[in-house]
Amino acid sequence: MIKNILWDFDGVILDSMPIRDYGFRKIFENYSKELVEEFIKYHRINGGLSRFHKIKYFYNELLGKEIDKIEINNYAGKFSLIMKEQLVNPKYLISDSVYFIKKNYKNYNFHIVSGSEHNELNYLCAKLGLTKYFISINGSPTPKNDLVKNLILKEKYDKNQTILIGDSINDYEASKINSIKFYGFNNKELENKSYKYIINFGENL
Repeated sequence: MIKNILWDFDGVILDSMPIRDYGFRKIFENYSKELVEEFIKYHRINGGLSRFHKIKYFYNELLGKEIDKIEINNYAGKFSLIMKEQLVNPKYLISDSVYFIKKNYKNYNFHIVSGSEHNELNYLCAKLGLTKYFISINGSPTPKNDLVKNLILKEKYDKNQTILIGDSINDYEASKINSIKFYGFNNKELENKSYKYIINFGENL
């Protein structure tokens, strides 16, 4: 029996990927377009990873350069400003999952575990009127694996009664590492990795 549902945010609750693509292209606009597009591919595949990790990846792996925490945070801050400006528009909400959340938040323990930056994530949820539906809203720079682990320990949740709903390979890996069931959504490539793949949300899972 499912009692606790951990939700990814981007691609599950909010259709933010096109805006996040734009944000990364904008903060890296002074670099080679070819390298930036290679980075965008990595970003899309690894939707559950934080921007801090991705910015470091761009420098270390694609540019072959070192980058310190101050520079990473500077890029992340610029990216966050773009996200706060663009993603407060309710048109980006994924209606199917949001409808389920609003109908069922009293029937389950809902939490968000996201690769999005923690303060920005809470800002967006407040602006979009989502905060009241979740017991907690948790974001990066803490890695998703640890967000899930810490949440389960803090709330003393039974892992057999806890699932994670996500749309990226990183969500699947966080579920696997923490020994909870993974429910894939909005990404057909995860169908074979999912305990259950959600095509449409019904009243109950």
